[in-house]
Amino acid sequence: MSQETTADTTVGSGTGTGTGDESWIRETEVDGIRTVLAPASDETFTAGLFFRVGVADETLATAGVTHLVEHLALHSLGLSDLHYNGATAATYTLFHVTGTPEEVTTHLNGVCAALRDLPVERLETEREILRTEAAGRSVGPDHQLPMWRYGAQGYGLTSYAEFGTWHLTAEAVLDWARTRFTRDNAVLWITSDTVPDSLDLTLPAGAPQPLPTLSSALPVAPAYTRGGSGGVVMDGIVRRSTAATLFAEVFSRALYADLRQKGGYSYTAEAGYRPRDAEFATITAFADALPMKQDAVVGGFVDVVARLRAGTIDQAELDAARAKFRKHFQGPDVAASRLPAYALNLLTGHPNLTVAEHLAELDAVTVDDLREVARELHSTALFQVPGRGLDWAGFAEAPQWSDPVETGAGSRHRSLEDDSVVLTVSPEAVSMTTPTGSIVVRYDACAMLLAYQDGGRHLVGLDGFRIPVEPTLYKRLTPARLAVIDAGVPPEAVVHMPARGTESVPRPQRRDGGPLSRAARFLSPRRGRTGRG
Repeated sequence: MSQETTADTTVGSGTGTGTGDESWIRETEVDGIRTVLAPASDETFTAGLFFRVGVADETLATAGVTHLVEHLALHSLGLSDLHYNGATAATYTLFHVTGTPEEVTTHLNGVCAALRDLPVERLETEREILRTEAAGRSVGPDHQLPMWRYGAQGYGLTSYAEFGTWHLTAEAVLDWARTRFTRDNAVLWITSDTVPDSLDLTLPAGAPQPLPTLSSALPVAPAYTRGGSGGVVMDGIVRRSTAATLFAEVFSRALYADLRQKGGYSYTAEAGYRPRDAEFATITAFADALPMKQDAVVGGFVDVVARLRAGTIDQAELDAARAKFRKHFQGPDVAASRLPAYALNLLTGHPNLTVAEHLAELDAVTVDDLREVARELHSTALFQVPGRGLDWAGFAEAPQWSDPVETGAGSRHRSLEDDSVVLTVSPEAVSMTTPTGSIVVRYDACAMLLAYQDGGRHLVGLDGFRIPVEPTLYKRLTPARLAVIDAGVPPEAVVHMPARGTESVPRPQRRDGGPLSRAARFLSPRRGRTGRG
């Protein structure tokens, strides 16, 4: 039986809803879990259970552990006609369901029962399911930007595959569930004004999890990196505010007007706002392009950013964006529709506003406020562009090679494909020197080591730089030298990979009698083989 506290608070008022009806969200507590309630006018019964744990809380070597817990918790519920699902994001995991009160209660009770006693006998099967899911999942055009901005840790992990699914033990998954999926680290929301009596959300106690630690792999901004072939994508970090949400809409309309309607360069040209943590949000923008129109799209995109940064924003642009957002606060279901965002704010520590306060903030935003957001966005901007760079626009190229690092003496191994490429293995680090630059991964800053049974060792640094160490591609790279790497990398960063087929083990290749084909591909930081990615 649910244990609901009686000290509730009513949040919100009827002002500005456009209906005259009272809009309210009631806060309470169920089985030790913070809970927010607001009924829907159509009597739809929907609930969501948030946990403050996500991809950005993992390490590269354990990436996917939260997703595994989510899948295991839902497996025991079996087939159902209910509309339900789970989602694992950067900072949260959500279980949500729609049905009758009885169906929703049964579902949530089952989720919590499974979290208390995960069916880890399903672990091997769920590993395969997650890898199959990842193989068929398409990624967005901004997929690589988190890695370039944050590195191979924290928020940057959303750019990477779920390497933890290859090796995590049942005990590791159980420990993650015990310490993160707790009643003190959760918020429940229900589109109802009451809590069902039979709801049983019993979960272990546990400390609320802080938001992920911020990291940076981008020493200077605004910056750019080359990559992709389908268009231009950028993101920037701004303070969370009503002005920033309105600016994202103005930015989106400006891109559409200039790149699609006027220029005819793009089909899709848009921008969006997404909260990152309690204080900051990410504004992401994208414009697609055919190969022959890429330069025009890059130029037009940069011009839009420059125009907004310079303050050339019409009052009409702000008014149109404001009118769109005011509609979100009209109608009888304002409170019910805002429950997920309200609950997530409780989970992450961001203040919640009443409807009246939201409307007052919308009305208070000025064109000058939008200009300030535009300048903040520009100062943190990271572009990914096809073809030539953005030096001409005053943007710095994101680091393509490691900073010089003292690693001590080590054994040198020349590439079998290119004599100018040298791999050095020392007790402190692995480094690769090329005519263009060098890459270094220190063992004490190694996010992950992929260890293959045939001797292959792929190192990824916390800064996102990676070096594939393949005995078949370097002179005298003996098991004794590989043992130096194995001894230096912390055990928690090692992922033991299954055996590779002989066709998957790289072999030296030559083209037209020359020395390099594979080496050239390996040494391109933008291709994710060696370098960043």
